[in-house]
Amino acid sequence: MPKDKTDIREKSAAQKISKFGSFTAGGLAACIAVTFTNPIEVIKIRMQLQGELASVGQGIYKNPFQGIGVVFRNEGFMALQKGLNAAYIYQIALNGSRLGFYEPIRYALNKTFFPGVDSHLKQNVAVNVAAGATSGIIGAVIGSPLFLVKTRLQSYSEAFKVGEQTRYTGVWNGLKAIYKTEGFRGLYRGVDAAILRTGAGSSVQLPIYNTTKSVLIKSDLMKDGPALHLTASTISGLGVAVVMNPWDVILTRIYNQRGNKYKGPIDCLVKTVKIEGLSALYKGFEAQVFRIGPHTIMCLTFMEQTMKLVYSVEKTILGHN
Repeated sequence: MPKDKTDIREKSAAQKISKFGSFTAGGLAACIAVTFTNPIEVIKIRMQLQGELASVGQGIYKNPFQGIGVVFRNEGFMALQKGLNAAYIYQIALNGSRLGFYEPIRYALNKTFFPGVDSHLKQNVAVNVAAGATSGIIGAVIGSPLFLVKTRLQSYSEAFKVGEQTRYTGVWNGLKAIYKTEGFRGLYRGVDAAILRTGAGSSVQLPIYNTTKSVLIKSDLMKDGPALHLTASTISGLGVAVVMNPWDVILTRIYNQRGNKYKGPIDCLVKTVKIEGLSALYKGFEAQVFRIGPHTIMCLTFMEQTMKLVYSVEKTILGHN
């Protein structure tokens, strides 16, 4: 009985928080997480680009930790945080939407397909996947221009050039440069690939997280608390890495191109597999795991706390019961 009461209290608080509050809590949690994982993201981007459309791949970056050493020795510590400002804004847009809209969308779907007093408490796999994918796609569209600039900032290196190189002095310089040369449509180049990547990742991230929490609690294996959140986040992160990596490789290459090497995500997929083989779709997978794992763990764990923080603030200021 206590377990059910705890679960109901948490869900009730989540339902009472405003959409803006959910957006804020999700974005804040993601920004905290990305501060720690951005160096791995830099290496992942470069690992995915090295040997692009070449039958024999280059081998500058062997693995995430060796890659960090290469960047640190040749470009300095600050190079490991390239694109961090763009990442912050992107995380607010993407994860604020993805994590903020997930519960409202899930609640609306549950209310539609499972009407009842406690419909918001129901955990249905199909509904969770649909809510995760939809909220992720919303975030992908909003944050696409930022991811575009972030990718090019992180791939640029004067020491070791992998992929096409585009130099920007910062986020706004990148956005202005793209708009000036390609117009508004240029800012959304690759948004279709972003939708596929983020939809794939989002469709499994929160459903795996919530399902894992539910199974562990109902099986009396763990009680609600930080340890449970950490375990569920770890399992969720691994699931996301496996599902999302192929689409992540495609997205990175489309965003990084300056010309029209790829007509779209499917064209990129076909060319990559044809020339480099199926294994190319899992380039940078080690970095993906070391990035998405800790990022998901920190993001979802911090979100538990930021949700409570934002709810507490809203309760004080807006007078929620």
